[in-house]
Amino acid sequence: MTTAKIYNHGVAWEEAFSVTQGYSVNGTIYISGQFAHDMQGEFIGEGDIEAQTRQTLQNLDRVLAGFGVTKSNIAEMEIFLTNPQEHFEPCIALYKEYTGDHRPAATLIGVSGLAFPHQLIEIRAVAHTD
Repeated sequence: MTTAKIYNHGVAWEEAFSVTQGYSVNGTIYISGQFAHDMQGEFIGEGDIEAQTRQTLQNLDRVLAGFGVTKSNIAEMEIFLTNPQEHFEPCIALYKEYTGDHRPAATLIGVSGLAFPHQLIEIRAVAHTD
């Protein structure tokens, strides 16, 4: 029998929107799109791609830690940017700093908008527990 595990940050909108931050089954962790909010659910870094990217990656780390793994367990990342022409270079610099020598599969997608009007970036990932 397969047992699924979930992780949530504990912010109010998770329940309101019926969202789970991470869902693990059979050694694979599916991580919902992370963005720049603190653990009270307040948005961080309006208009600042570097601040938003750093906070988003910190939130990704929290989800991974909730399953007892680290960023070296990430197999795939998808990065969504609302302004890829302007934000590509600072985002990639922080991505490289974050991943270090680890090289997960990655996709960067330019989008016309995200869930919140001040949101510049969202990152979803797939990781493994082994």
